[in-house]
Amino acid sequence: AFSWAAKQQNALGALVITASHNPGKYLGLKVKSAFGGSAPPEVTKQIEALLLQALPPASTPGKIEKFNPWGSYCEALEGKVKIEKIRDAIAAGKLTVFADVMHGAAAGGLAMLLGNEIKEINSNRDPLFGGGAPEPLPKYLSHLFEVMQNHQKTNQGGLAVGLVFDGDSDRIAAVDGDSNFLSSQILIPILIDHLTLRRDFKGEIVKTVSGSDLIPRLAAVHNLSVFETPVGYKYIADRMLEAQVLLGGEESGGIGYGSHIPERDALLSALYVLEAIVESGLDLGDYYRQLQEQTDFTSTYDRIDLPLASMEVRSRLLQQLQTQPLTEIAGKPVIDCQTIDGYKFRLADNSWLMIRFSGTEPVLRLYCEAPTLQQVHQTLAWAKEWAE
Repeated sequence: AFSWAAKQQNALGALVITASHNPGKYLGLKVKSAFGGSAPPEVTKQIEALLLQALPPASTPGKIEKFNPWGSYCEALEGKVKIEKIRDAIAAGKLTVFADVMHGAAAGGLAMLLGNEIKEINSNRDPLFGGGAPEPLPKYLSHLFEVMQNHQKTNQGGLAVGLVFDGDSDRIAAVDGDSNFLSSQILIPILIDHLTLRRDFKGEIVKTVSGSDLIPRLAAVHNLSVFETPVGYKYIADRMLEAQVLLGGEESGGIGYGSHIPERDALLSALYVLEAIVESGLDLGDYYRQLQEQTDFTSTYDRIDLPLASMEVRSRLLQQLQTQPLTEIAGKPVIDCQTIDGYKFRLADNSWLMIRFSGTEPVLRLYCEAPTLQQVHQTLAWAKEWAE
């Protein structure tokens, strides 16, 4: 909403104080540019340099005026989707929508856009996010799973979906009618298919190196080109500023659209997901299985975030990756290694493991996609043992 306001009001930019998807102790500052996206690294580096200087007070005192960003923002989003179709499906009982806003900024957003039939949980403001992290991952969603399972037992028909937003509402995940967690690795292919088939959207698909292999396969089905970037939405946004992009998405839940500002927007993604359900008549889980059959590609995915004891451990692991390249992982030969961000090892069975150090936390991230969940868990267990 603030990124949109910066552009819509011709402002110099916007400041958002947030811990994003992290626990409250990581509270920090996001800087938004006049074009409605994140400030580029050359700007944030100048800001960081100024933090070390004693700055004199302004010669002319500034003036602060309050405004409500929701009105203009909601109006913009409503114009991008078939909003009445979604509202009608909810009103007719054909679709039940749950939303876990994780005590964050998305609270009340879907209700404003769609009406009060939204069943919202964790909507009270809590700067400590219930003692956890406001990140759309299964381990933080026990309440949503419970609510949806109870609904499933009493449901008299109609589709159901749970939508999950992170603390500042730039990341999204979902839960299908059978209470299965759906990360953006699943939502991005669904959105590509829906926006191409039913909305006739055109443009390039931008994915980060940690994105699912299903994304380029589905892009090929729709004759769309794919551009791959390092992990981090800023790289996707940069591409949006220089090319015609249909959709840009990252594994961690951030998705943006070339028809909007170059910014992750979970509320707009939620509306497109609801539109896809209403227009296809499919539960999200069924929709995803249909895409797997269409592309003849079935995979599962998971990620482990491994806390590191110290920066010294980080340095040792990094040095080992640089000087002793892995040739075998979990008993499978390594056939390729991609290093545009971290180390992505493609294995002989067409699975892959990615080892990457977080840019914001003392954490090692381990990503894996493989044909079966058992293979994913075996590979991640191997990688965890290697790291430890």
